[in-house]
Amino acid sequence: MTHKVQVDIEGQPFSLETGKVARQADGSVVVRFGDTMVLATVVAAKTAREGQDFFPLTVEYRERAYAGGRIPGGYFKREGAPVKKEILTCRLIDRPIRPLFPDGFRNEVQVVCLAISGDPEHDPDVLAMNGASAALCLSGIPFEGPVGAVRVGLVDGQFVANPTTVQQEASQLELVVAGTEDGVLMVEAGAKEVSEDKMLEAIAFGHEQCKRLARIQKELAARAAKPRWTFDPAAGRDPALVVRVQSLAAAKLASALAVHEKHARAEAVGRVFDEVWAALGLDDSKKGLVREAFEAVESAEVRKMIVERGIRVDGRKVNEIRPITIEVAYLPRAHGSALFTRGETQALVSTTLGTKADEQKIEALEGESYRHFMLHYNFPSFSVGEVRRFGSPSRRDVGHGALAERAVEAVMPPKEEFPYTVRVVSDILESNGSSSMATVCGASLALMDAAVPLKSHVAGIAMGLVKEGDKVGILTDIMGTEDHYGDMDFKVAGSEKGVTALQMDIKITGVSVDIMRDALRQAREARLTVLGKMREVIEKPRTELSPYAPRFVTIKIRQEKIREIIGPGGKVVRGIQEATGTKIDIEDDGRVTVFSPDSASVQKAVGMIQDICREVELDRIYLGKVKKIVEFGAFVEVIPNTEGLLHISQIAESRIRSVQDVLTEGDEVLVKVIEVDNNGKMRLSRKMALRDQPALADKERLKNPQAANPPRD
Repeated sequence: MTHKVQVDIEGQPFSLETGKVARQADGSVVVRFGDTMVLATVVAAKTAREGQDFFPLTVEYRERAYAGGRIPGGYFKREGAPVKKEILTCRLIDRPIRPLFPDGFRNEVQVVCLAISGDPEHDPDVLAMNGASAALCLSGIPFEGPVGAVRVGLVDGQFVANPTTVQQEASQLELVVAGTEDGVLMVEAGAKEVSEDKMLEAIAFGHEQCKRLARIQKELAARAAKPRWTFDPAAGRDPALVVRVQSLAAAKLASALAVHEKHARAEAVGRVFDEVWAALGLDDSKKGLVREAFEAVESAEVRKMIVERGIRVDGRKVNEIRPITIEVAYLPRAHGSALFTRGETQALVSTTLGTKADEQKIEALEGESYRHFMLHYNFPSFSVGEVRRFGSPSRRDVGHGALAERAVEAVMPPKEEFPYTVRVVSDILESNGSSSMATVCGASLALMDAAVPLKSHVAGIAMGLVKEGDKVGILTDIMGTEDHYGDMDFKVAGSEKGVTALQMDIKITGVSVDIMRDALRQAREARLTVLGKMREVIEKPRTELSPYAPRFVTIKIRQEKIREIIGPGGKVVRGIQEATGTKIDIEDDGRVTVFSPDSASVQKAVGMIQDICREVELDRIYLGKVKKIVEFGAFVEVIPNTEGLLHISQIAESRIRSVQDVLTEGDEVLVKVIEVDNNGKMRLSRKMALRDQPALADKERLKNPQAANPPRD
């Protein structure tokens, strides 16, 4: 039986339907908004794998090319590995649902969402988030949902839920909010220096929409959900063992956690575990349970230090930033670079300037587009002292890079003012929390070092939260341990004017608006401190590019001349580039940009382009080249690629027997333009040119002695 529920979002139906397709999955839902449709499915293993000590949740999201009426590019003509947009959507789906599975649940769960229809107005990502939650609620799997998700825009000062593509282009804000009826679970935002108060209003507006979407999921589950699985979180646990571990570990852990340096602290905690394990004298089959109990004690000790004493494991106060050191121009051959170190987190960030040929082509449901600003983040295993497979970027790498890219993109100059393609790369060399925010700071510094005219510096800070009853500790510049054992990871990036990017993940049922307001206020104070330190090193963009960066000159030509510059099959523009060693970008509006590290080469190429684009003027005299001899005259090239007819009667003052008696192909002769018709065809006169400008006759004579004394009839 098919069941369908819906709610209106900005006057359009947002619907959830189950029972028609993918019926062998544990849960399946088709979500529709406009003509965009997403199929969300959930399947779970009926038993947990023996000895498994983690929750194996997998989320996959793919956009089928047929959904947008496209055939994929490439040799195989089929979808391949997930692209950036798909990876980011997987993360958007995963982050709010993962905390809602019960502790101790170890059955493998796979969530698969497919965008099966896509109109150009509605992004399928938030549909997939709602669909995944609804499918979980229908499946019977232990899940404390539902979760609603909505995108919020800010258009003409008004908040808009699930804005269209056109509205997003005009929006000051792109915010995705996910939450239950009780509270917000996740926030992902990019903004054009929006104030903290306006951001809070947007989150509150989005949460109201999330509540409505969660309610229709409940309605659908009431009609069609499968029986809920029986699951006892306490099954397999030994309360007596937990108490014993607590008594053996608590005091020793308090001392071990007081060690400030990351690796030394980890070694001290490891020694405490070894001592506890030895004291218990149990067989190896119990080691996983002991480890779980030990980590619970460690978490409790970390949290108690914060909420009761206001002290953190590295000795800082709750609102204190770790020491910061900055060096710019660290890499001599990069176009711009910065080494940003905050505590035990270090990012090496570089900027490279390229041309239009370096832009990234994006194939999406909406069609093709090109990106001229890219930020890539890499997290090698040595940054945390581990041995790991060295492979392609992980989902985490892509997500952190996208967050930093959003933060910096808000202050980048428009393409018309700075026509370079810009790539920023952040290599994390050390990590102990907040490497994505270190990337934001390093990117801003490296861009200014590369003379990219940013509107202002951008800095980022990661905030944390520990909440025990009514006691709350808001932490500035969190470390890895505080992220792991805390209740919130709240990353805020922006300039002095406002927020440019925000990401929040909450591990508890939700936080109040007052707590979020306090966290944003504390984050702003920290951000302003970091911005001050960045300005001490480099206050504004450099005025001179790196000697290794390409220079550019932009000129404007008539659009009708674009074809002449490009030439058949690109022959003309390739010839100019090969002759001058430059790169040339040609825009549809007639803007031509020439790039080269050598200014002389740029000017040479510009001169060649201007020669091609020169317009022939009526009554003007030119020194042209004879391109072709015919019986009734000669065709003379007046300017490059522009020829006119020099009739036999206009070659000399007196009548001549034959054109060949005076001219040969390749001769240079003075001609005057005496007529240009509506089709651009020209009539030329040599005799009028010599009559009007006798002083120029000597110039022609040197070039073409035969034409100076033509034989007469």
